[in-house]
Amino acid sequence: MTLISRRGLATLAVAALSLATVPPVLAQAPTPPRGEPIRIAMIEGLSGPFANTGEAVFRNLLWATERVNARGGVKLPGGARPLIIERFDSKNQAEEALASLRLANDRGIAIVAQGNSSAAASAIVEAINKHNEREPQRRQLFLNYSAVDPALTNEKCSPWHFRFDAHADMRMAALMSVLREDKDLERIYLIGQDYSFGQGVLREARRQLGAQRPDVKIVGDELHPMARIKDFLPYATKIKASGAQAVLTGNWGNDLTLLVKAAREVGFDGRFYTFYGNALGAPAALGDAGIGKVVAVADWFPNVPTPESEAFYKTFRERFPKPEDDYVHMRMQLMIEALAQAIERAGTVEAGAVATQLEKADVSLAGQRGRMRGADHQFQQNLAVAVMDRQGAPGVKLDVEGSGYGFRVIRTLTPQQAELPHTCTMPRF
Repeated sequence: MTLISRRGLATLAVAALSLATVPPVLAQAPTPPRGEPIRIAMIEGLSGPFANTGEAVFRNLLWATERVNARGGVKLPGGARPLIIERFDSKNQAEEALASLRLANDRGIAIVAQGNSSAAASAIVEAINKHNEREPQRRQLFLNYSAVDPALTNEKCSPWHFRFDAHADMRMAALMSVLREDKDLERIYLIGQDYSFGQGVLREARRQLGAQRPDVKIVGDELHPMARIKDFLPYATKIKASGAQAVLTGNWGNDLTLLVKAAREVGFDGRFYTFYGNALGAPAALGDAGIGKVVAVADWFPNVPTPESEAFYKTFRERFPKPEDDYVHMRMQLMIEALAQAIERAGTVEAGAVATQLEKADVSLAGQRGRMRGADHQFQQNLAVAVMDRQGAPGVKLDVEGSGYGFRVIRTLTPQQAELPHTCTMPRF
């Protein structure tokens, strides 16, 4: 392939390990610079019920690195070097994520990226902390794009961990800014996945509802096994029977898609306040039943009404034209931009030097800007809340995954409005 044909034999051997599991789309990638690649270990669930989520992450990271490579790569004193992604399948299990981390370390990869599962992220943070203390000459850096347990940048904060997604409490506050104005809402049902993130979402939902909408009655509050429920009809039946007018959930992947599909099948016509209801099959599963009723929060939506945003999205869709591949994350693009910026400023790929610069990251892309808060390594960026509608409705020029449905932005929070205090006491490098 073009990506590896011009490298020396040593680089060829490393790249081959990565390409063994990379889909054919990589053959279309632009030719990167000739230098030794800077490798990023993506540890993600690439098989099992959440494989579509892991593949969506890969497309985002691949596209982001292609953009850096197309402009000449990461510029270092010894010459420009390309970024490449090496894939490791965690099977959405913390134990498998740790095994992947050890394998990445054995291969000499200093930069690790992971996000889908806060339980796995917590295990990775702890393992990297121990490894870096034990082997200071081979330190690793952890870039987190989706694991949103607030503890990761509070009591579990680490100098080696950088989060580029808004954490769960920040996302909840953004959703609550819309929910609290829903004057017709009297009864709500809380449901989530039974692990650290899902538990945290429901805990924060109870707290924020009590503070901002004490008049709203919580008529259901339950957790379900993660990635093991094939039929959500019993849950949907309980939701409808409770008299709930809305559901609030942090569910993601198939656990969200199957939940909203079951709700439609039993005739539930209330609102869904979600963290991730804007893609991966959820809009198509709901169809017209979701119009005006599915609310999602994200750092960016395709229908952000700016020419820069539309051009950005158009370029992604040209790169990945299949409707099922339509799931682009601005934060993942900004994460790779921040990494490239930090390496160039550090003048090296050594983890400690890069981390020092990453604390000061300030990057922009397609009209979106984000900066890293050095005190806790929590990225600060816009948050938007959007509601599902039919493509072609006002504010919904673009649909999701070819479904004919898209999301209209109804609330935008600036980084200052989205920012929350932290309790991190950061150990230094």
